Amino acid sequence: MNFVLKIWRQEGTGSGGAFSHYEVRDVEPTVSFLEMLDTLNEELTESGQEPVAFDSDCREGICGMCSLVINGQPHGPIPGTTTCQLYMRHFSDGEEITIEPWRSSAFPVLRDLVVDRSAFDRVMQAGGYVTVHSGPKPEPNSIPIEPEVAEEALDAACCIGCGACVAACPNGAAMLYTSAKVSHLALLPQGQPERYARVTAMVEQMEEEGFGSCRNYAECEAACPKEISIKFIGRMNRDYLRAALREPINPRGKMESQ
Repeated sequence: MNFVLKIWRQEGTGSGGAFSHYEVRDVEPTVSFLEMLDTLNEELTESGQEPVAFDSDCREGICGMCSLVINGQPHGPIPGTTTCQLYMRHFSDGEEITIEPWRSSAFPVLRDLVVDRSAFDRVMQAGGYVTVHSGPKPEPNSIPIEPEVAEEALDAACCIGCGACVAACPNGAAMLYTSAKVSHLALLPQGQPERYARVTAMVEQMEEEGFGSCRNYAECEAACPKEISIKFIGRMNRDYLRAALREPINPRGKMESQ
């Protein structure tokens, strides 16, 4: 199979960028999208050109690093799939494929197709934890959790933090990511002590990072490689409203002195 690649090239955050065209030939249909880019980079290196910078790690659909917008769709045209799980057989022979980085002001481009997603890390640091004392730990099976609740918590925990939801959202919102992290902990008994402090801190950090607001387009759900439901956004919004009606809480989850 032969392809024409239209790839975004950019030297750094402060510089402008533009698309460059490349041809790759004799690509096996069983080759993954990232392996195809590896082949392109080998050819560019051998010819003395600068290889294309892109992110990858596990290449098993778990790490969330393979952040590429392919033909206008985060992670490409196959639903519920990360870029590393995309194969060249999913494209037509001779097709021109446009490859871009995530487009969001909160995810500045570092180089070519690599973006800085540390904003997600700061949202998690704001409240994505549970308090665990240093003494003896209870037997896990001694904490009763309804199977339906456990399943829902696991559905939220499937989020790999890739940022496809932000890239797909017309407003660049991070509501699906933040709500998945908030809901995962809020559904479980271990997450109850910081429940309202958590949602307040994480939502405020999300807004501070410059992500847009949610308008219920549901593009995030459609682009999510783990098919996380936007119902978690509703759950987070309810908790955030309840937190606003409670007594003021500081980021550490302790009640403020009156």
